[in-house]
Amino acid sequence: MSAITAVAAVVERVVVLPTVSWETYERLLAENPDSCGTRFFFDNGALEIMTVSAFHEEPNRTLSQLIEILALELEIDLRRFGSTTFKRADLQKGFEPDSCFYIRNLETIEGKRNIDLTTDPAPDLVIEIDITSPSLDRFPIFAAVGVTEVWRYFEERVSFHILEDGKYREATHSLSFPILTAEAATQFLKDSFELRSTEWSRRVRKWIREENAERGTSNAE
Repeated sequence: MSAITAVAAVVERVVVLPTVSWETYERLLAENPDSCGTRFFFDNGALEIMTVSAFHEEPNRTLSQLIEILALELEIDLRRFGSTTFKRADLQKGFEPDSCFYIRNLETIEGKRNIDLTTDPAPDLVIEIDITSPSLDRFPIFAAVGVTEVWRYFEERVSFHILEDGKYREATHSLSFPILTAEAATQFLKDSFELRSTEWSRRVRKWIREENAERGTSNAE
């Protein structure tokens, strides 16, 4: 266990209630509309309530920034929905991602302020930070509502997971940003702990431009 994980294990709190009604889940959400430091996950009667720590939020924000820089450099439009609450009563599923983005389905939700998963698509990309192993497996929740891609940070490693035939497979490259490998994302995250933010951003932009130019040259050949 790393020093970060050891400290986070003390700071983060996770409570799982095994038999909770959908009505109780809805009431808890209504009573905690601005609980930005708390995440609620619901899966067929099991409710997980997690209070996140600074050690949880830092990799979340860094990976989100990485996505922002990728989108800017590659001229890919997106919308950011942060840790918005997503739920489907008919599926008995609900979740609050660490961060999420609409990319491929951007036009479908263009101009919408509120997302209804019964009629609107799920986010294209979700960031899932697991500083300590969660008691509730979130992947079946993401799969049920149709989240196409999940970036997971666990045990100091970033992994990419792509939805195929209702299940996730681990992938070497991001679906939303094929230029990026999970190995590169992991290295960028490690670098962010050691570099000043401006230097880190410059290095990320430089890497993207060089990789993009190399891919363009390869395609031309």
